[in-house]
Amino acid sequence: MKPEELIYDWNQLPGSHDYAAVKVELDDETLRDGLQNPSVTDPPIDKKIELLHIMVDLGIHSADIGLPGAGPRAYDAVLALAREIIDHDLPIAANAAARTVRADIEPIARIQQATGLPLEVGAFIGSSPIRQYAEDWDVDRILAATRDAIGFAVGEGLDVMYVTEDTTRSRPKTLVRLFSAAVEAGAKRICLADTVGHATPHGVRRLVRFAKDFVAGTEEPVKIDWHGHRDRGFGLANALAAIEEGVDRVHGTALGIGERIGNVEMDLLLVNLHLLGAHNHPIDRLPEYCRVTAEMCGIEVPYNYPVIGDDAFRTGTGVHAAAIIKAMQKGDGWLEDCVYSGVPASIVGRSQVIEISPVSGLSNVRFWLSQHGYDPDDEALCEAVFALAKRCDHTLSRMEIEREIARLQAARA
Repeated sequence: MKPEELIYDWNQLPGSHDYAAVKVELDDETLRDGLQNPSVTDPPIDKKIELLHIMVDLGIHSADIGLPGAGPRAYDAVLALAREIIDHDLPIAANAAARTVRADIEPIARIQQATGLPLEVGAFIGSSPIRQYAEDWDVDRILAATRDAIGFAVGEGLDVMYVTEDTTRSRPKTLVRLFSAAVEAGAKRICLADTVGHATPHGVRRLVRFAKDFVAGTEEPVKIDWHGHRDRGFGLANALAAIEEGVDRVHGTALGIGERIGNVEMDLLLVNLHLLGAHNHPIDRLPEYCRVTAEMCGIEVPYNYPVIGDDAFRTGTGVHAAAIIKAMQKGDGWLEDCVYSGVPASIVGRSQVIEISPVSGLSNVRFWLSQHGYDPDDEALCEAVFALAKRCDHTLSRMEIEREIARLQAARA
């Protein structure tokens, strides 16, 4: 049977968003915003370069390669990454972060001149009332900094993305004044930043519509970015809401690393856009993307992390395993991959795994034995392993199962 005959997809009912028509770009913040997470280590440059190449293979359009104004180590890393893109003609655009001050923008200009790589400046400045109050800023001061910094960047031949930090808690009138000043000074993008993960999908939709109305009123070819955090757990949902409302680019990081609990998970964004038909590039290197990030940053991937975690396609439950096994017996790889999984394991180079646990049935045992070179029709063997599983409080390891097999074989001898 055809897939569409086997899955009734409520996501695709009339009135649903047509993701196949989406042309959104993806900006990878792993090597800048991601490394601000207090629990990660700043990796050596060779690992950053390795990750950059994987980004290319995943079809990611651009990458934030650092904040060179932060110091010599940061400057050297951005310079090396820029050279890598030029030397290997990598099909990925690059941007670099900066406070909205000349001192942060000048190092980016130097790197562009040294390498010949066109760089976009992500110039950020706080815009919300709470931030203004804490910093003792007023809007006029922010406007003056905006005009000066963007004018300087444009004069140095740099493209500018103007990032209003805490956009999702900023007053509309303030945003209009700041966006207007930025566009008049030469900014080609405005970035809506949910800096503290405050927004809900409803709030995102309203903000993006507001920004699109502003851009339409300028009659300038200004693009709109979405930069989200996940403090309230809305990161991915907010990114999809922003895409549905028509932003041009969305930011994310591998494994969602970033300030506090992090950013939109680039890996999960890629999976969902791929499944929705908006990202047609292969994503089979996604596990490697996450593994390299975890290793170079010194963090662990949770066992239950979607798609990438060890348990993403692993089951020890009897009912689930029975359905997967029956699908396998039909010889249909798609059916096997989807009967008990919302994400086909094969799109990320993985496969369904059946284990033996206290909630397993005999079908789990027979399948496991057949997959590991034992006779699945040996009833005594099946019963022995099944009984062991029912006595345990955990999923059996291969060592435990083979120890029980050896015990039975020794008794038979």
